[in-house]
Formats: sequence, C-alpha cells, structure tokens
Amino acid sequence: MLAVFTPVETTLKRSEPADLTALPLDTVWIDLLNPSPGEDQAVERLFGIAVPTREEMQEIEISSRLYIENGARYMTASLMCDADTDSPRITPVTFILSGHRLVTVRYDAPKPFVLIESKLARGTPPNANGETVLLELLDAVIDRCADILERAGADVDQVSHDIFEPDESMRTGHAKRYSEILIAIGRKGDLTSKVRESLVSIGRVVTFVTAEADGVKWSKDMRAQLKTMLRDVASLTDHASYLSNKITFVLDAMLGVVNLEQNNIIKLFSVMAVVLMPPTLIASVYGMNFRIMPELQWEHGYPIALLMMVFAAALPYMFFKWKKWL
Repeated sequence: MLAVFTPVETTLKRSEPADLTALPLDTVWIDLLNPSPGEDQAVERLFGIAVPTREEMQEIEISSRLYIENGARYMTASLMCDADTDSPRITPVTFILSGHRLVTVRYDAPKPFVLIESKLARGTPPNANGETVLLELLDAVIDRCADILERAGADVDQVSHDIFEPDESMRTGHAKRYSEILIAIGRKGDLTSKVRESLVSIGRVVTFVTAEADGVKWSKDMRAQLKTMLRDVASLTDHASYLSNKITFVLDAMLGVVNLEQNNIIKLFSVMAVVLMPPTLIASVYGMNFRIMPELQWEHGYPIALLMMVFAAALPYMFFKWKKWL
C-alpha cells in the first residue's frame, strides 16, 4: 500500500493515488506499507532513489543500514511492534530522505506511525517538509519506547511484590503461581531486551541524522531537537539496562523461593520417613511368623502394640518440634 501526504493549509492530507505514474509533486511524505513491485518502481522513478527490499532492511551491519546514495540518505531502524501483546517483536523500518521529501518503507505497523499520521492530520508546523516528518517520527518512536519501559517497570514491581509479599489468597497453589510468575518474568525480560535493541538502533539513526544536519545546515530548532533526542535515547538505554538487571534479580529471587519450597517438601518427606520408621519396626516384629512369641497370647497384646506404635511415632515428632526443625 502506498500513502501520499501533501500539505493542505496547516495540515498534511493523506491520499492513496490510483495512478502511480502521476504522484503529486508537492508530496512531503510517502509511506510504503508492504509495497508491491509497481509501487516501488513508481517511487524510484519519482525521486530517483532505490527502495531497499525486505532482506536488505534486515541487514545488521551499520554500513548497510545507514548510508548516502545519489544524495539520498538511507536510514534503517529496528522498531517495536505489538508491544502491548504477549508476543512483541522487532520490525525494520527504512527512512529515505531525498530532496526534502521523506519515504518510509515498512512491512509492519508500529504504533508511532499511526500516532504521527493522526497528529499531522490535525496540524503541522509552517513549511513542513520531509525533515520535519522524520523528526516527528523519531520523537514518537522514542516516546513509545519510554512508555513501554515505564509499563514494563511497573509490571516487574508487581511481580516482585507477588514474590516477596504475596496476598493470602495467593499463598495456595504454589506450583501454578510460581509457573505464572516465571512466565511473566520471562516475557518482561524479552520485552526489555527488544526495547533496548530498538533504542540502540534509533540512537544510531539519530546520530547519523545529527551529523548530516550539521552538514546541510538545518535550522537551529531542528538541531536542538536532535540533541534532545540523543540525550533521551542515552537515558532510556541506561534505564533499559537497569530494568534488565532488576529482572535478573527478580528471576534469581524467584528461583531461590522455588528452591526453598522444594527443600521444605523434601524436609517434610524426610520427617515423615523418620516418624513412621519406629512404628514400622514394631509392626514388622509382630508380623513375623514365629511359633513361639509370648506377646501373641496376651489378651491385650494388640492394643498395647498399637499404643507402642503411636508413642514411637509421637516421640520423634515432638523432638523435631522441640528442635524447631518443623
């Protein structure tokens, strides 16, 4: 799908032209979402650029993601997608800046694109161009990462509370509760690592744009906005690292709690084995098939044997309680 954004008064109007050979000349932003070969060729003819393929966008080398070709600046970043679900993922998005026009190529729908499209439809700065839209998109991506980290931090705090200060209603069904907590910790760890990967990628793009802005003499406000973005990316990356360390601590604590619970279960079985050993010995003695056993002829031999077994079981139990081993 190809969407074209053109300035109309103080907004950017979105349209999907049916004739790909006659795109508006005053286009500020072209958004390619799962583009077809015909849409790629139309954009390439209009701007004289080469639209990268999906495989080229997934290259991990910096030289393959940030470069200049025929005067156009190519920047590929890894953005978060579906961060609000249980299956977040990273998707590559390419920003191409050519002749004060912006072309974005993506094969997924990161939330910042929807937010910026809605924002530009309400109003844009005077003389908006491709650089303006690029900065708006990068700023929205950084804000989105900050929101994800904030929510992940709150979720980790809740998991920590469930481990160290569980409610009375959660003290039963340990196995199921521990399983749910471990799954939650794993998901938050995966989400945090993906956000950090995205922030590193965005930081490279912002650094690249900052270097280019100094060369082409962007406005003072734009350069100040880029510097603010660099500081935000650096602080968010540090926060993501802190959150990863916290998740590791919570995971270690959870494994320690599980280990203590297992030790308590083993201790219980060990105590039960010791408690039942003397009664078993007594029952075994009187269960032997010898002909001459005087106690077998006693009128009260059976209840006395039972009392002996109860006493033999109670004695080690009382001893363990006295030692505070139970």
